[in-house]
Amino acid sequence: MLAGPMPLNNAPTMTSSRSWPYFDPEYDTMSSIIDPPKVVIDNESEKNATLVKVSSQNKHGTLLEVVQELMDMDLTISKAYISSDGGWFLDVFHVTDQQGCKIRDEKLIGNIQKALSLQKKKWTAAFQKCPGRSIGIQTISEHTAIELTGTDRPGLLSEVSAVLAEMYCRVNAAEVWTHRRRVACVIYVTDEDTLGPIENVRKLERLLEKLKPIMQGYDNEKIARSVVAESFTHVERRLHQLMLADHDSDSSDLQNQPTDEKLKNPEITVEIGSEMNYSVVKIQCPDRPKLLFDTVCTLTDLKYVVSHATIYPSGPYAVQEYHIRKMDGHTLDEEAKSKVKKCLEAAIERRSSEGLRLDLCTSDRPGLLTDVTRIFRENGLSVTRADVSTQGDKAVNTFYVTDVNGHPVDMKTVDAIRKDNPLLGVHAVPLASEVGRALDVSPFSKFIKTSERILQGLGWRA
Repeated sequence: MLAGPMPLNNAPTMTSSRSWPYFDPEYDTMSSIIDPPKVVIDNESEKNATLVKVSSQNKHGTLLEVVQELMDMDLTISKAYISSDGGWFLDVFHVTDQQGCKIRDEKLIGNIQKALSLQKKKWTAAFQKCPGRSIGIQTISEHTAIELTGTDRPGLLSEVSAVLAEMYCRVNAAEVWTHRRRVACVIYVTDEDTLGPIENVRKLERLLEKLKPIMQGYDNEKIARSVVAESFTHVERRLHQLMLADHDSDSSDLQNQPTDEKLKNPEITVEIGSEMNYSVVKIQCPDRPKLLFDTVCTLTDLKYVVSHATIYPSGPYAVQEYHIRKMDGHTLDEEAKSKVKKCLEAAIERRSSEGLRLDLCTSDRPGLLTDVTRIFRENGLSVTRADVSTQGDKAVNTFYVTDVNGHPVDMKTVDAIRKDNPLLGVHAVPLASEVGRALDVSPFSKFIKTSERILQGLGWRA
């Protein structure tokens, strides 16, 4: 880092006794090696949960990194106590597995300790090549990652996948989120001619040119975006960033929702606390997996520092209380309070997808996504959220669907569609949509794991 501003042209400079401190650019790396994070796994203190205690040097984003690692291992955080004043970070997380049990598997316990103690592992080559964990064309040598944002409408995913098929691009993985008539997605594709990333610059330009007007739709006032990913970011954090940049939290579509839909919106209050000069953010909303990640991700990307936090359940609800400041140490003014409230509401709503959950596991082939989404469009189904991945020679996909007006779809409708379309399979296992949302185990996030239980049955589960 430079000791001060560079002189303009050859103008004389004045000598001053004041100077800026020098920071070694390798200090962060060296400090993490000399004094790495300490992780303690405690299975004795609590009856129904495993305690994961983490202490480390604190920097902006440390809390998000820890929560992200636990989320990536499909662990559920029921409670958390966070303190990161000064230069040190101390957290206690109450975690369980997806079945609500303590973590007893010694291998998993070892993986937790390794992941939280050696957070730099996410930069290894093996990690960077795994769609579903991160995005960035310059780090993923086997795929091209494309980011899309725009106006949501029925049939949009079908149109996007049709363009990709037309351009001889194969979809290896994708995640699609919709919120308040806006959509954001990250799609990993390979060139069918080379079975690698799209290296033909002209072909890539034509592909993006074709996708942009599709994302624009009929809403000329809204900005659409179709670009190749340029940053190395966790994919679910990137989706939050895309939605945030797209200002989905400012959408007025909420005013047009039915009364019963408005009642589902999270109850969030933001107030400025006088004690210790903190701003206090209180959140209460229906509990679900990955809720803590969504809120911490939003506060981090809004450039707020979480000094203290308490997270605990209250019946079917989760209660979160954050003591935050701006990065310059100041509290929130009235304008900032309003923005934080809207952005947190939007972050919580994005993953709470409405609709019937449909899981498809079948043999992968070029054009599969195009065919499936075309069937949805032709039968009046609208995709509100999608997780698309491949595991070996299998395509493992999850779709949340409604009718074109956003109303629920019943099993009879799905059964009728399946009878006319053998591609969707003939064996169905009824599964309540509430159960599907409660589990929320994204096949996209499991892309790098060989999950045999997902592959046990072929066909649809609804």
